[in-house]
Amino acid sequence: MKITKVALPAGINEGMPPLEITEKPVSFFEFWPAWAMYMPVFFQCLGLSVKYRNVCLPLIANPKIPLSGMVGESKADILNQAAEDVRSYLCEYVTSTNEALLDDKTNAQNTLTDYHTKGLQLPAVAKPDLGCRGVGVRLIETEDQLIHYISAFPKSARFLLQEKSKYQAEAGVFYIRYPGEKKGKIISITLKYTPWVIGDGVSTLKQLIMADPRASLLSHVYLPRHKANHDKVIPEGEAFRIAFAGSHSGGSIFRDGNRYITEALAESLDTFFDGMPEFHYGRLDVKFKNIDDLMKGENFQILEVNGASSEATHIWDSKTKLPDAIKVLMNQYRTLYEIGHLNRKAGYQTPSLSSLYRAWREEKSWVVDYPSMD
Repeated sequence: MKITKVALPAGINEGMPPLEITEKPVSFFEFWPAWAMYMPVFFQCLGLSVKYRNVCLPLIANPKIPLSGMVGESKADILNQAAEDVRSYLCEYVTSTNEALLDDKTNAQNTLTDYHTKGLQLPAVAKPDLGCRGVGVRLIETEDQLIHYISAFPKSARFLLQEKSKYQAEAGVFYIRYPGEKKGKIISITLKYTPWVIGDGVSTLKQLIMADPRASLLSHVYLPRHKANHDKVIPEGEAFRIAFAGSHSGGSIFRDGNRYITEALAESLDTFFDGMPEFHYGRLDVKFKNIDDLMKGENFQILEVNGASSEATHIWDSKTKLPDAIKVLMNQYRTLYEIGHLNRKAGYQTPSLSSLYRAWREEKSWVVDYPSMD
């Protein structure tokens, strides 16, 4: 397969390695429905459930997180578990609720008051506290934008307003640490590239998207969020960002970054998770200054800590072969059961499948009403 490395536009993806472009903009399975990708994992889990005599072991892999972070977990509650001496790793945030008895402007002003009290200033990133796959994530640069976000947000639902990282480069880093061990390991790094189009001074934004080999395949993702700019002519040489959230389903470009896994980065994450007792399995979404610093375990900020439902998202690199992707997922869930088994031996009790179903229903009921992502 022919691979071309392209320089990244100034001001976009700063600090990332050159983006590798292949002849295949997306893999043939990259946007399959989840049930199709996870069918082999489902049958594997049946076998593991018989082996360990418990189908719910994955739900105690991270025993301090409800349902281990499989579904319905609170982003803030997970981050709040970080001890004071490791909070410097985090992008700071406040939580707020779209209070049903208050108008949108008052809710926004109350949120900003809490945000400024922490010494934080706009721009910021608003995101649902309970959600997944980047749904409802938006860049907030003004109070009016926050008011508009809240007006589209479900009443009585909680959201985070998080400082916008000082870094542009982004990665998903999958970390596991078996119970009783002092050191963990990184099993996956995914480089997340913000997609863009380059103006020619003649074409409209919609024309540029439809002419791009990859963006045109995901036009149903990009075009709805840029309706107001469809007919805007982008100046020659200007890069126009067509997605903000580092979400695969939201159109972010994922590349396998496993060659950048280092012991130094793993040791840095060990230090962070020493301050989050009994976290054993999951993916961190991080921003970093540049790839060399990330490899040294320096100059990065943690946006989120995701639990048992996490994927090693490097499998969504368009170069990945389907058997390799399935193998990665199956290895993940084998590890998840092993960790759950060890925690059960340590005395943790597994929750019921009905509790998992209730949490899934609750999350699903909220997600359908969240604002669209940037």
